[in-house]
Order: sequence, then structure tokens, then C-alpha cells
Amino acid sequence: MAKSHDVESAGSKFSQVLETAAKLPGVRIDRDAYLRTALKRHCTEEQIERAIAETPAAAGIPLSVITEVANTSIKYETSKVTGLSTLAGLPGGFAMLGTIPADLAQYVGHMLRIAQKLAYVYSWPELFSEDDVDKKMDEATEGMLVLFLGVMVGVQFAQGGVAKAAAMISAQVVKKLPQQALTKGAIYPIVKNVAKLLGVQMTKKLFAGGVAKAIPVIGAVLSGGLTLSTFLPMSKRLQKHLASLELTKPDLRPETHDERSTAAEVIVIEPVSEDIA
Repeated sequence: MAKSHDVESAGSKFSQVLETAAKLPGVRIDRDAYLRTALKRHCTEEQIERAIAETPAAAGIPLSVITEVANTSIKYETSKVTGLSTLAGLPGGFAMLGTIPADLAQYVGHMLRIAQKLAYVYSWPELFSEDDVDKKMDEATEGMLVLFLGVMVGVQFAQGGVAKAAAMISAQVVKKLPQQALTKGAIYPIVKNVAKLLGVQMTKKLFAGGVAKAIPVIGAVLSGGLTLSTFLPMSKRLQKHLASLELTKPDLRPETHDERSTAAEVIVIEPVSEDIA
């Protein structure tokens, strides 16, 4: 029973880190502004406007262009991650919420930045609501970000959760996150298990063993080379998975309402593995 309670607590701890990181200045990416800037050198104004109004896939933007834009964003965020200590002007150590190291929150913040950029260029809808005045994430957004970060760090079953969400989004007439599936439906068990696993790993390696032992580049002052060897592969892992999904294929069109219902119902949850490869 105690072990089960510890796992639940670890999942809550990770959610706290995620919420804290999402509130840092500059972490939330404006989808429209990002797509306009990122596609400006590669696409016509008509393509850009359609990519913003619908998706880059619906605008017929070639995958070669999407890949180039994604690679540029990854390079940019990788170069910026070495400046963790300056993000939000916060000191290192346990400055945030009295328990979360500021450098950890900042590092996760950079993971969230690249996850959003890759999601948007690979035709995912807006993740953060414009109505979030208090900057608190809704449950669906948090769930989707948990899955993205799970893919980044190598949680295998997180890929299945992302694929299921992508299938639901591609089946929708109105493009948005599958709220019910992510918060109480078919994908929710995957989200919970990914959060728990990430929380357990974080608790073992970060809070018990020290930040530097788990991610040597936390704080960025230790080694820019180590930052490159961790952040870059994580970003590439997410990029590869998103690029493999039907959601990003050019000229994708939404299916009918009936097809949407069928696609949303036929879902199988894979067994949860404790490995984090």
C-alpha cells in the first residue's frame, strides 16, 4: 500500500513541476505567431494563412519543409537551453513553490517549448487556451504535454497515447484536443501512468539523488556539451514520432461525424511497462 501511495505521490509531484514550468515567462508558444514566423521563408502567404486557420497539413505544405522548420526550431531551442539560469530571472536551488528546484522547472520549460513548436508544425491544434487568465493549464492540455514529454524521455507507451490522440484529432471536424479522452476517457489511463513513471524517475533521481545526478545539464553551467547530448536527442525523438503520424501528412482532410465516433470508440490500452528506455 505504501508503495502505491508513493507512486501516486510521484505522479502528483511531476504534475506540479509541469504546472510550474508552464507558468514561466516565454514557455507558452503562441501557435499563430510561431507558424507565421517559422513558415515565412518557405511558404506563400496563402499557404501560411491556411496553415494557421487549419493546419500545415491541410495547407499542403511539403513534409520536406515541415522537417526543415522542425530542425530549425530544435537547433534554436537546443542553443537556448544552455541559458537556463537566466530564464525568468530566477536563482538556482529550491526557489519555486518551496520544493521544486528552479533549474529543474526551467529545463522542463524548455522541453515544453520545443514540444509545442513541434506539435504545431506537425499539425496539432492549439494546446493552451487563450482564456487561461490565471495561466493554469486545463486537464487536457496537461495530459497532452505529459504524453509529449514521455515520448521525449523514452517512455514507450507514451507513444501509443500520442498516436491515439492524433487519430482522434484527425477525425474531428473542428480541430482541438480530445478533451474527454485525455481527462476521463480512453487516453487518461496512459496519461496517468506516464505521469507516475516520470514522477517516480524524477523523485528517485532528482529529489533523492540530486538534480545534477539525474540530468547533468540542469543549471546549464556544468556543461553545454552534455546539454547537447541530452536535449537534442529528446527533441529528435519527439519529432520522429510526430512525423510518423497521419495527422501531419499533407492535404489531410477531417472525416465525417460518424467516422469520428467510430474512431474514438475503438481503442485498446497497452499494458504499462516500468521501463524508461
